[in-house]
Amino acid sequence: MSNAASPAAAAPRLAAAPTPTSVRVKASLTRRYRAERRFRAYGIVAILVALGFLVLLFSSIIGNGYSAFWQASLRLDITLDATAIDPDGTRDPDTLATADYAGLIREALSKRFPGVSGRDARRKLFGLVSQGGTYDLARMVSADPGLIGRTISVWLPLSDDADMLIKGHIPRDVAEAERRVSDQEIVWLDELAAKGDVEKKFNVRFFTNGDSREPELAGIWGATVGSLLTMLVTIAISFPLGVASAVYLEEFARKNRWTDLIEVNINNLAAVPSIVFGLLGLAVFLNFFGLPRSAPLVGGLVLAIMTLPTIIIAGRAALTSVPPSIREAAYGLGASPVQAVFHHVLPLAMPGMLTGAIIGMARALGETAPLLMIGMVAFIVDIPHGFRDPATVLPVQVYLWADSPERAFVEKTSAAIMVLLAFLIVMNAAAVYLRKKFEVRW
Repeated sequence: MSNAASPAAAAPRLAAAPTPTSVRVKASLTRRYRAERRFRAYGIVAILVALGFLVLLFSSIIGNGYSAFWQASLRLDITLDATAIDPDGTRDPDTLATADYAGLIREALSKRFPGVSGRDARRKLFGLVSQGGTYDLARMVSADPGLIGRTISVWLPLSDDADMLIKGHIPRDVAEAERRVSDQEIVWLDELAAKGDVEKKFNVRFFTNGDSREPELAGIWGATVGSLLTMLVTIAISFPLGVASAVYLEEFARKNRWTDLIEVNINNLAAVPSIVFGLLGLAVFLNFFGLPRSAPLVGGLVLAIMTLPTIIIAGRAALTSVPPSIREAAYGLGASPVQAVFHHVLPLAMPGMLTGAIIGMARALGETAPLLMIGMVAFIVDIPHGFRDPATVLPVQVYLWADSPERAFVEKTSAAIMVLLAFLIVMNAAAVYLRKKFEVRW
């Protein structure tokens, strides 16, 4: 009886045993799931590494540049002697503007430290105050001639080396020969700071001045105006031409070898290095047409040619995304091809076109190489007032400051990069906003 029951009891167990095929499938699924988890882990690690480098980059830029938004200033009691400023008493604006204000500052410093003697010591003492202090006094007296003959307390900017010392960028615990500030200058500055006559104030000059050989006087306003004028020329030329070209190629042009050749060239131009467009601008706009060097007009023309392929490609993609039913419905109601495109298709594609144009402008705003070729690397002090005036742009200004040996220009470079990144973030945010606001989901 027991022998007869054993095969019957074993039969269910044999039937329930997994087949070789199911074992392989289960093992294969296990490997696939394991590979998928590894792939996800690799992606997360890659994102974290990229974010880490991004945080490191921004931390370096902000750490070096935030102090540029503050300027150390010195408070002095200055006697505006009428015999030194306006001996004739005419209050002539030219006389007031060209008076010896540097001598008045030196006299105030000498009164503050009467024990300083010797040519070298006096030169170091007078070098604590920036040359911008004379300009501040000149503007103050020119704006209010009634100050002449009075003793006033004014805040004047310190020199770049003194400013760096106050901000902690020049170490005090090294040998005197290894730093740009002497021990005696440190004693003077510490004495002034102890009396509350040295403070760090918001650096308005950084946003209102043009470039300067003196780091403490250099600002980004000239480069900002130059960038604005250049971008106006760029958008005024590239956007209408780009939209018109995209509409014609996508909606009206016949498909033949010529249009294929044009499309291939447009795609190739989008990948051409930017310096090639600078060489084109140098050969055509400067040498052939004789346009002024280092002008926003020429810079805008060069950047317009550079961004035109990007705007055309983005415009064609936006037109392609409009469903054919829109065109067919317009034709069914009796609209002509031109009416169907301009009254129905183009308004729906315009958000995508605007997004492409803004991204193209953001790329143009950060370009340096093509502008170097047309002379916008020149040292420009004055603020440009027109499209033909000499000017520079923010990326070129960063390039110029990064090549300067003074320590104070390091923080200026990083601060200018922060401003440029802020502009780029705003432009890209505007592109995202326009796409989200006007996007139509089909």
